[in-house]
Amino acid sequence: MREATLRDVALLAGVSPRTVSNVVNGYARVTEHTRAKVERAIDELGYRPNVLARNLANGRSGQIAVVVPYLDTPYFAELLQAIIPRARDRGYNVLIDQTDGDPDHERELIRRGGRALLFDGMIFSPLGLAQDDLADGDPELPLVVLGERVSNGVFDHVGIDDVAASREATAHLIGLGRRRVAAIGDQPYPTGEAAQLRTCGYRRAHEDAGLPVDESLVIRTPRFNRADGSGAMRHLLDRDDPPDAVFCYSDLVALGALHVVLERGLRVPEDVALIGYDDIEEGRYSNPPISTISPDKVAIAATAVDRVLDRIGSEERLPGIEVRAAHRLIARRSTVGRAAG
Repeated sequence: MREATLRDVALLAGVSPRTVSNVVNGYARVTEHTRAKVERAIDELGYRPNVLARNLANGRSGQIAVVVPYLDTPYFAELLQAIIPRARDRGYNVLIDQTDGDPDHERELIRRGGRALLFDGMIFSPLGLAQDDLADGDPELPLVVLGERVSNGVFDHVGIDDVAASREATAHLIGLGRRRVAAIGDQPYPTGEAAQLRTCGYRRAHEDAGLPVDESLVIRTPRFNRADGSGAMRHLLDRDDPPDAVFCYSDLVALGALHVVLERGLRVPEDVALIGYDDIEEGRYSNPPISTISPDKVAIAATAVDRVLDRIGSEERLPGIEVRAAHRLIARRSTVGRAAG
C-alpha cells in the first residue's frame, strides 16, 4: 500500500493542498474548523509529512549534531538514548561526534561545523574548551551547551546545580557520622569547571557541618573514569589515616574506588562509604549498589533538543538562558548498607 500524500489529505478534507501544508507547518492563518477537518483526514490516512522536503525548502538539513567528549562514558550513552527519540519526534535526525576532549576539534566544530558538516544546530558537551573559548564560536550557529558551564548570553546552557548536588552528596556522608570524607575528581585547571563546582559543594557541606576540610583528602584526577578512581583510592588507603567515606565525582570513579576497597579486604559501607554521581545503570548493579546523585537525564535531553530546535526555527537571535534540571540523591547500600534494601 502506498503512503498517503499531502494531496490525498487535501482531497479527503475538501481543502487545497496549500491549506494542508499550512496546518502541517503550524501556521496560524487557518480557522479551527478547517484545521480540525485536516487533522481528522491526516489521522484517517496515516499521513506523515515529508520532513526532508520541508527542511530543504527552508534551506535546512533536518539534522542536529550532538557532540560529546567520549562515547564510552555511560552517562553520555544514556543521555543520547533520551536525545535521539526526542529529536526524531520533532522531525530531526541526530549526528553524533566524539571529540576526545581535543580543543582544536571542539573549536573547529563551533566555528564552522554547521556549514561544513551540514547540520542545523548543535547540542555540545565541551571538555577541551574553557568558558571563554565558547565565545569564539559562530554566532549564527544554534548552540545548546550541556554540563557545568555558565551561559554568556549567546548560547543556552542546560544542566543541574552541581554545587547543590555535591553539597547534598557530601552532607549525606557527614550525616551518617563520617568525619574523614575524601573527594576524588578535583580538576583545578581552566577546563575543569565540572570538577571545580563539585569541589565547591564538597567544601560547603563541610562548612555547614562545622568541619574543617583536610586538603590532603581532595584528590585530583585527569578524567572521571574507573582507572582514575582506583588509582586515587589506592593512594588514600595507603595513608596512615585513610578516609572513612569518599565522594566520587562520577559513578565510574566510584566503581573504580569500590574495586580497590573490596580488593583490600575492607567492607563497604562499614569501613568506607562511597557515593558517586550520574546514576548510570552499571552503578545500580554493582555489589554493593552505588549511592549516587541522579540528574534528570530525560528532562536534560528534552530541554536541550527543544531549545536548539527553537533556535533553529527562530528568525531572530534568541538570548541565551540557563536551565537547571532536577536532581535527587539516591541512597543505596554503598552508604547505608542493608537499610537501602
